[in-house]
Amino acid sequence: MRKKNVLLIVVDQWRADFVPHVLRADGKSDFLKTPNLDRLCREGVTFRNHVTTCVPCGPARASLLTGLYLMNHRAVQNTVPLDQRHLNLGKALRGVGYDPALIGYTTTVPDPRTTSPNDPRFRVLGDLMDGFHPVGAFEPNMEGYFGWVAQNGFELPEHRPDIWLPEGEDAVAGATDRPSRIPKEFSDSTFFTERALTYLKGRDGKPFFLHLGYYRPHPPFVASAPYHAMYQPEDMPAPIRAANPDTEAAQHPLMKFYVDSIRRGSFFQGAEGSGATLDEAELRQMRATYCGLITEVDDCLGRVFNYLDEAGQWDDTLIIFTSDHGEQLGDHHLLGKIGYNDPSFRIPLVIKDAGENARAGAIESGFTESIDVMPTILDWLGGKIPHACDGLSLLPFLSEGRPQDWRTELHYEYDFRDVYYSEPQSFLGLGMNDCSLCVIQDERYKYVHFAALPPLFFDLRRDPNEFTNLADDPAYAALVRDYAQKALSWRLKHADRTLTHYRSGTEGLSERSH
Repeated sequence: MRKKNVLLIVVDQWRADFVPHVLRADGKSDFLKTPNLDRLCREGVTFRNHVTTCVPCGPARASLLTGLYLMNHRAVQNTVPLDQRHLNLGKALRGVGYDPALIGYTTTVPDPRTTSPNDPRFRVLGDLMDGFHPVGAFEPNMEGYFGWVAQNGFELPEHRPDIWLPEGEDAVAGATDRPSRIPKEFSDSTFFTERALTYLKGRDGKPFFLHLGYYRPHPPFVASAPYHAMYQPEDMPAPIRAANPDTEAAQHPLMKFYVDSIRRGSFFQGAEGSGATLDEAELRQMRATYCGLITEVDDCLGRVFNYLDEAGQWDDTLIIFTSDHGEQLGDHHLLGKIGYNDPSFRIPLVIKDAGENARAGAIESGFTESIDVMPTILDWLGGKIPHACDGLSLLPFLSEGRPQDWRTELHYEYDFRDVYYSEPQSFLGLGMNDCSLCVIQDERYKYVHFAALPPLFFDLRRDPNEFTNLADDPAYAALVRDYAQKALSWRLKHADRTLTHYRSGTEGLSERSH
């Protein structure tokens, strides 16, 4: 089968444990319906132990699209620039003859050395990564989306984000079973889908690479009808959390900051108060809405998949489905993507090869990371994987299964320096470059190392939900030492390798591959 097309689907804030194909295999309640994602899982390989190597959105997408760990690309927070010297997927695809089309966003702050301090891109959370060709961008101020809504005849309110308020004059902002004020015909998920279909039909069968981004199930957590009422709160899994916020906050100083500081208004348009005070009924309603937003995205993907079927391109297309990061959803009394807990970092990954899939329907338990996506795509297209790339191609998993020398731990990082909308650094009294952590995690243990705060250590077999910190327990001292050494070895191994494979000598310049 001629390798031809690549469709990279990147959703936003979709947790790994909200993939029905894996839920059913694990014998868990099938509380969510995603028939189109199910199809992709049946025809491809689903990776059950997949993580983003950093959060939030900007850093996560930088790792996804450069194949670099946070320690190397250093776009450590949403507002921090990405060094232009790094080769990203868009630039690399141009090197193999593809025009890398992008729908959605990358939340990338440009390198200030390449432009003026007056560049308007520095006044927003992040813009588009250099190298990609935007064909349906969700600009930082969402002007393209709002313009499309207005052009289609929907009257926008003076404050445009109020389209995500619950319907009805008597509606109360917050977790709600009411629909949003914007109908599904004009939702952002529909906008991205229309842009995707316009682009694909415009290609008229010519080879393509398309980064298809969706904003959902990112907050505000309010869904258009009929998705707002598709799921019932009582059918949702209960949040996993300590008995009360104070008990949760006592685990670690960073946990205390987030438990105390998260505001409802960041997740529900117009809401007030602390996110940690949401009761279980509100959290279950929030999760029901979250599932509704997921099913809306799935319905939209169905339209794209149907077009590829009709155009005879389904079997010519490598399809990768993933998310930028996860979402706490009330677990550990937290909302958002922060800290060190699994719900923020574990994300879906499904890969369907073009043509026949030797392991169709398989659920792979090997440890995979977001940095593996870029080298997988380049490998599939016959391109050269950059020597500096920290990730590894996943193509062997699609045909033969896990390679014998595959990684034995998951790795991820988080930088919590102050940004304009959150200031843990000031709360903790740390220097800017002290505000970082890294995680080494395998099937049994999870170690969290901080640059300037006490470490954490969890026995996942006895404590899968990470409530009991064993870092200071004498019985675990040797294990804590071993995992700290693993963390150090990991960082040493993955120090920047951009030029370290070159050698000069009497015969001139040479390269070494190993």
